[in-house]
Amino acid sequence: MTELLKQDYVVFSELGRGRFGVVSRCVAVDSGESFAVKSIDKRVISAGDSLDTQCLLSEPKILHLLSRHPHITAIHGVYEDETHLHMVIDLCSSSDLHTRIISRVIPEPEAASLMRQLMQAVAHCHRLGVAHRDIKPDNILFDQENQLKLADFGSAEMIKEDELMSGLVGTPYYVAPEVLAGGEYNEKVDVWSSGVVLYVMLAGFPPFYGDSAVEIFQAVLRGNLRFPSRAFHGVSSAAKDLLRRMLSRDVSRRFSAEQVLRHPWFTIASESMATG
Repeated sequence: MTELLKQDYVVFSELGRGRFGVVSRCVAVDSGESFAVKSIDKRVISAGDSLDTQCLLSEPKILHLLSRHPHITAIHGVYEDETHLHMVIDLCSSSDLHTRIISRVIPEPEAASLMRQLMQAVAHCHRLGVAHRDIKPDNILFDQENQLKLADFGSAEMIKEDELMSGLVGTPYYVAPEVLAGGEYNEKVDVWSSGVVLYVMLAGFPPFYGDSAVEIFQAVLRGNLRFPSRAFHGVSSAAKDLLRRMLSRDVSRRFSAEQVLRHPWFTIASESMATG
């Protein structure tokens, strides 16, 4: 670990481990404030896919560009040595969304509050020309004040206006069909993934599934969106309408992040929370 990082932070226990490195808790020497440090092993990514290398090494730049949004993990420092890239980021010590949704279905007003925070983060990314490309419950964290934070921009890409991306990036249940189709795509892949997150919060299971990655991909490509009555009998028609618009296979008809935020469901759900 780089000496400069050790001068500024005391690194403690490991919080999690991914394909390219580990995330640990650390404390700033000067303030005593707690953060997380994401340490990426450059040897692993340089030996792998060039897309992985490009995305992971651009992550600090992207986080700096997006920084100080209330619903995106902020970056506080970058340190590099011969073998690792270390990023000091917000510590989100509460459970992630994945942990929350495996234990219970999220009530609709609560789901609306979480989705509003997520889409505010996504809209901010898109306004600044960043596509996240791997939105899923595991990458949706919560800080000590229970504020949602979109995290892990290791698959993100910066795009110019009207520019398209390519490359198979994402997670089986949450990846958009146009990504799987192998062609070019735009930032609306994030809206699709967010729509899957909303569906899972409300139903407790994903809209497109199978017993293997191949079967899941086939179901996503078919995009046959259903609302089984056993799971959706208490869900409002406004929520289902929004899901149809987010999970539209026709990208030209799929809502943008800004359009999602303007959907009346958010007002209806918040009024329901106020009167419930």
